[in-house]
Amino acid sequence: MPHHNDPIAALTPEVTAWRHHIHANPELGFQERATAAFVAAKLREFGLEVHEGLGGTGVVGLLRAGTGPRAIGLRAELDALPITEKTGLPYASRRPGVMHACGHDGHTAMLLGAAKLLAQAPDFDGTVVFIFQPAEEFVGGGIRMIGDGLFERFPVEAVYAVHNWPGLDFGTIATRPGPMMAAVDNFELRFRGAGAHAAMPHLGDDPVLAAGAFIGAVQRVVSRSVDPQSALVVSITQIHAGTTGNIVPNEAWLQGTCRFLDPAFSDHCERQIATIAQGIAAAHGVTAELDYRKGYPPVVNTEGPVAEALRAAEEAVGAAQVRTDLAPSLGCEDFAYMIRAVGGAYAWIGAGPAGPGEGLHGDRYAFNDAIIPIVLRYWTSLVRQVAGRQPVSRCLP
Repeated sequence: MPHHNDPIAALTPEVTAWRHHIHANPELGFQERATAAFVAAKLREFGLEVHEGLGGTGVVGLLRAGTGPRAIGLRAELDALPITEKTGLPYASRRPGVMHACGHDGHTAMLLGAAKLLAQAPDFDGTVVFIFQPAEEFVGGGIRMIGDGLFERFPVEAVYAVHNWPGLDFGTIATRPGPMMAAVDNFELRFRGAGAHAAMPHLGDDPVLAAGAFIGAVQRVVSRSVDPQSALVVSITQIHAGTTGNIVPNEAWLQGTCRFLDPAFSDHCERQIATIAQGIAAAHGVTAELDYRKGYPPVVNTEGPVAEALRAAEEAVGAAQVRTDLAPSLGCEDFAYMIRAVGGAYAWIGAGPAGPGEGLHGDRYAFNDAIIPIVLRYWTSLVRQVAGRQPVSRCLP
């Protein structure tokens, strides 16, 4: 059927095709050269002013209409993950070991779609800054763009982002003032001892035994050092020691992560982990060396932009499909840096149920293309609301 009266429905197949193209050609953080070139070419095709190379491979598109002073930032991510895809989809990754397993392909395609729709019908008064950032996963492309002068060169009164959310009812839009996503710190810990033959462990010291004791003891950070109602998780994610079956090695290496909503927990976790590691090392006759790295801050939504986001969400999906009651996630997001710089609102878009391996970062994850028109409606509603053409009387006291 033709979609003469619904430009969003008419554009959705094209946005879906862009998404599938990006999905088939994934690139890791700060390597998104082909993806960035694709985005820049589309934005130019739509008539936007395009700036490339911010934060490495980031792209910014500017769309101005009227003479209004209001400016709104909309952000999507370009990067994929080092995961081997197992979806079997016809447009699955063509690059072994690299996969869009988080939906950044969808976020980028949908923001391109919003740019095209708004360029075709620029019925707003102000400036929209379309931000396509590199390296959201692991390496902080957001802060790199800010360091390159993103908000000095392209000032905005607030910045907005969405993330598809498997497990949340399909078509729901969820946002709230305050924390939405957690801060993350990472650490590496080495226990070092003399090592020995496995038959004669008394002739050396055992860093593996110390590592085992640490794995259990470190959970006292969560269970005994903070209020039990606080959001905090400490996870040990890697442990490596030894090379053969009959030697107690002289080193054991662990890696872990701390996730929390209260920024004060960063210093607290570092102190606690160091104390526990040194105490266990002393008890086992080995040494402990901790490398604790502070990562992304929490994503904390600001009230004014959240109110704008909620109005746009209601227009996009209806009030019954808008949620403000969801608990924050202890996942992390480097959108935290942008929102901390200028204020803004981060929203989850319900993608429906997900089975094992089909959630975010799973090797069978599949972005739900049915949310594309919902997000196009949300983005265009948000821009027209924040930078809508208003009668002069509204500006009078």
